Amino acid sequence: MKIKGLTYTLSLLALSAAANAEQATPNPAAWQDKVRVHGFATQSYLHSDANNFFGQSDSGSFDFRELGVNALWRPISELQFAAQLVARSAGSTDDGAVRVDYALMDYAFARSATGTTGLRLGRMINPYGFYNDTRDIAATRPSILLPQSIYFDVNRNLALSSDGVQGYHEYGTDAGQYTFQLGVTKPRTQDPDLEPSVLFQDGPGKLEGTVSWMGRALYEHNFGRIRVGLTAAEVNADYEPGVQDPVGNGEFSLRPYILSAEYNLERWSFTAEYAKRTTELSGFQSLPDLEFTGTSYYAQSIYRFAPNWQAFARFDELIWNDDDKDGREYAALTGRPAHSRFAKDWTLGLRWDPTPKLMLRAEWHSIDGTGWLSSLENPSSTERHWNLFSLSASLTF
Repeated sequence: MKIKGLTYTLSLLALSAAANAEQATPNPAAWQDKVRVHGFATQSYLHSDANNFFGQSDSGSFDFRELGVNALWRPISELQFAAQLVARSAGSTDDGAVRVDYALMDYAFARSATGTTGLRLGRMINPYGFYNDTRDIAATRPSILLPQSIYFDVNRNLALSSDGVQGYHEYGTDAGQYTFQLGVTKPRTQDPDLEPSVLFQDGPGKLEGTVSWMGRALYEHNFGRIRVGLTAAEVNADYEPGVQDPVGNGEFSLRPYILSAEYNLERWSFTAEYAKRTTELSGFQSLPDLEFTGTSYYAQSIYRFAPNWQAFARFDELIWNDDDKDGREYAALTGRPAHSRFAKDWTLGLRWDPTPKLMLRAEWHSIDGTGWLSSLENPSSTERHWNLFSLSASLTF
């Protein structure tokens, strides 16, 4: 599925649409009806009492920032182009280089009074859980860091978007709004920490995405008061060994299933997501064939206690292998810490929006385990029990 060139063509087309439309249309209102351009910038500070997350956080780190611009061009009502360019720094897991987060063409070929059916082509946001669609924009996230048991930030590119084709159908009834998405894609595998986290070592080769699929069904009742979703996927990649690579050729497969639910009131929101995730490795020379299933879940509440203010609390748990929940068997076989196979995270946070475009946040994490830490940022010993404090300022324009 060689559509890399198409991805960049679509991104350039959408991001240049505003300038082209403005020059070609003497009436500003006319092109503004067809073109939307937005941007965002976020700078965060993290400090941990042990272990590193997004830079040398055990000494205090400002190495977590996100800059992005996105554009939407709708030349006709049935057709739209959308793209986003992002420069993101996140310690050793993201180097700040500009890249295409998404760049797609969306054609709604069937419309009625109650629904829309369409097709998307290009680099698309993965339909994954509740928050993946807008995780790149800080103002749309419930916290500085998303629940790491489901929305892994150290391998964000893999989770965020993929290249391929996706069909969708949306329709509404008196009972609520339904959305169905199903796509055939090629995963993005450029995350620096992907090979170490998948293969338990950083070999000279690289993982290359192969044909995969992902689908999601969403239901909303009473204008979003109740939301329920189900995500299913199979993410596949082949390992291409480097020169004199002892790992050898092999295949990687990840099969997550996520159940999502949310209940919204005027001041309160309650959200929970539960995932089962099967990982399979096969055909490697230096690794035995493996297949194990893990569990991830979180529950969080948000309280809007005053205008422009909100607080949240969350418990988030990651278990890599349900048959070895405490990691003891893994430690006995590999000599690595048992606590690297799980993580329990209690989080409290506060958000203030002093203006419609500026958001300030603070949050504190008390964590048991290191299951979602980057091995690149923690190459030697880690501490099982640790705390992480973070601050962030986000601007949208």
